[in-house]
Amino acid sequence: MKKNLKEFFLRTLTDPVLIYMTVVMMSIMYHYGAAMTPVYGILAYISGWAFFRLFEYMQKHNLIGGILYIIAALFIGRFSGYCIEAGRETYPLTWGVWFLTPQDALDYSFWYTFALFLLFDIFMASVIYYFTRVRYRIFMNFMIFIIPFAIYGKEYEKMPTYFIILMALGYILIMIYMRSLDETKGVTVVNKSDTWRSVAVFTVIFAVISSTIPKPEIEADRTVIETLINADQFTDRLIAMLNVFRDDTDGSQFRSTASDIPVYYVSADESLRLKTLTYTSYDFSTDKWSAGQLDEKDHRITPDMPMEMTGNGIYAEAILKAAQLDKDFAEKYNIDINTQLKIPQSKKVKIYSAVQSGKYAPVPQSSHTITRTTYAGRIGLTPTGLIKSFDGSFMQTNTFDYEYYPDIFFANDINKNFVHSLERDDYYDMTMQAESILSDEYVRIVDDDSESDEYIEYIGNLMLEMQFTQEYYETYLTDYLDYGNNERIKKFTEELTADCTTEYEKASKLRWYFYSNGYTYDTSFDTNGKNAEDFIFDTKTGVCYEYATAMTLMARSIGIPARYCEGFNMQTEFKSENARTNGYDIDYVVTAQDAHGFPELYLKGYGWLSFEPTMSDVPAQEESSASANLSRAGLFILILALLTLAGILLYPAISHRIFIRKNNKRDPNKAVYMMIHRLCRLYNVTEGNTAHDAMKIIKDFSGADISESVLMFERAEYGGEKLDENCRQKSMEEYIAAYDALRQAKKENRRRKKEKRR
Repeated sequence: MKKNLKEFFLRTLTDPVLIYMTVVMMSIMYHYGAAMTPVYGILAYISGWAFFRLFEYMQKHNLIGGILYIIAALFIGRFSGYCIEAGRETYPLTWGVWFLTPQDALDYSFWYTFALFLLFDIFMASVIYYFTRVRYRIFMNFMIFIIPFAIYGKEYEKMPTYFIILMALGYILIMIYMRSLDETKGVTVVNKSDTWRSVAVFTVIFAVISSTIPKPEIEADRTVIETLINADQFTDRLIAMLNVFRDDTDGSQFRSTASDIPVYYVSADESLRLKTLTYTSYDFSTDKWSAGQLDEKDHRITPDMPMEMTGNGIYAEAILKAAQLDKDFAEKYNIDINTQLKIPQSKKVKIYSAVQSGKYAPVPQSSHTITRTTYAGRIGLTPTGLIKSFDGSFMQTNTFDYEYYPDIFFANDINKNFVHSLERDDYYDMTMQAESILSDEYVRIVDDDSESDEYIEYIGNLMLEMQFTQEYYETYLTDYLDYGNNERIKKFTEELTADCTTEYEKASKLRWYFYSNGYTYDTSFDTNGKNAEDFIFDTKTGVCYEYATAMTLMARSIGIPARYCEGFNMQTEFKSENARTNGYDIDYVVTAQDAHGFPELYLKGYGWLSFEPTMSDVPAQEESSASANLSRAGLFILILALLTLAGILLYPAISHRIFIRKNNKRDPNKAVYMMIHRLCRLYNVTEGNTAHDAMKIIKDFSGADISESVLMFERAEYGGEKLDENCRQKSMEEYIAAYDALRQAKKENRRRKKEKRR
């Protein structure tokens, strides 16, 4: 009974179908929670074993087994529903939306993921068992095999190489192991145990060839596949995250492959950066940014267009104009009223939304005015320069027209020197007096009605800039100077910028630091348990999130207000026959692959300016194909496969020597028993044959004589005789002779087969 139970568990726990089902489940669950994959693998193995026992029972007891299966399915369905309900209480998305949304755009949800595991588990266990052990179908097994690839493919995510290899090898082994042949005149069905070495050798050779032969790089046309999937549901990985998780971000959306289906189309003269979110507070313990009071505050709400924004560079122009209007002000703050600032020529940009983009519109860098939008509701401006909807969400059909200043203000030395002259300790007082002067001028020209509309608008815009700065600058000095009091970062940044004389020089020094000090852009680098301090001093590896976070905190540590922003880099030119989409002229296309994190710094005398510390932008990272991944893994696979192949070929000789060594140490009775048992296995003597039958089979096949060992075996087993050392020695002599005779007999048989074929 104990022996039968041991054999039962050995047989069922090493079931290749069960192992294959576990690999399939692990490959699926890796997509929904990589860190939990081993746990889900263990659960899939245990539950799969239980399901398989139920399925075996069903084959013997159709009615009762079917009822038990229905009960199990209903229980799992109900428990999955409970998990979904539990997840809904703590997660801002419904389960259906969570399932349809790309997982790399979302935070991990234990309850939703576990519910998905339960549903996939019973489904995969049922179909894999049925189409292997009940009704073997190669085509259906192939359809099951591609399910995990379809799950990854719908979101442009590549399955890890080792899962591809394991699943491919598992599929091949299952096809061979579960083969179903009828014995005919031309076909002889042999025992599966006779073929395991051949199958193993074939599998290893397949792995070596598939991993080492060079693969061509193919640009596949995915148009047909992509049009089958609603872009609003599956392609907007960053937008989905921004719409749902407004409170914080950890940059996880920048670490994986994203869809290249368009998010925005843009008509513009040059490449720009689009801002969609800003964050204020950083937590070193969780490595997350969270939104602050300014990130969502309603600064200005209006349904009217155009609407003035805070334009970078307007501040310097406003101070200069106030000085020209009031000589006492100019003298007090030592402002040269003859300065001729070189303000860049304003340009226009038009953005067409290709997806439903939530309550925040994309804002091009250095925008000073939103002139038009097709959105019919009220929009507003946040203090951080975001355009926000107050009547629902911006839709897929909305367009946004902006005017902006090209980011070349500091390319002019006159501008640069003038801004530097405004970097004063009494900066805020200067702002208040300038606002007062401009306000008085605005009232005068409106009442006087002698100035042109253009001049009135000009003074009004300068006044608004001063009012904006006056209202929020003190908040900048609290919220945007928080660097967690990290003295290590502060000391390092002070030393790094010690030779800089202006804030712009300091900011530029920080930006260029990452380009020439051994930092590496790597989307696959594991940042769990690490934070900005680790990135700056130790790992020096990460994505745009790490670079932007580091520069933001470093700037804050030396007194420059800074905030972390997210959005898109607009850098892919739109290529088509006529560069028109939906009737609009298009110059650039923005996809989820262009998602980007970057810092904005507040420079006295200028305003907010975005910087690019990331040494390699997300789109510039060449995503390797699955075949390229396999090629890179080829050397490792080759070494492993050769070791496996060597083990397979050397196994008979190695196991032979190990058996001799172990048997020489056994009790004589046990040694004789094990000798007969091993020879029966080597000579394929099936169960049901007696020791005398085995002796005859061995004699007929190789000529070896084990008669004395058989007699000793019967005396010990049936007569209870205690054998001595001489008996063990004699049995080992006969074993070695029978082993050598078997090898010779096999060689002779192979020789005869070759001659016969000739």
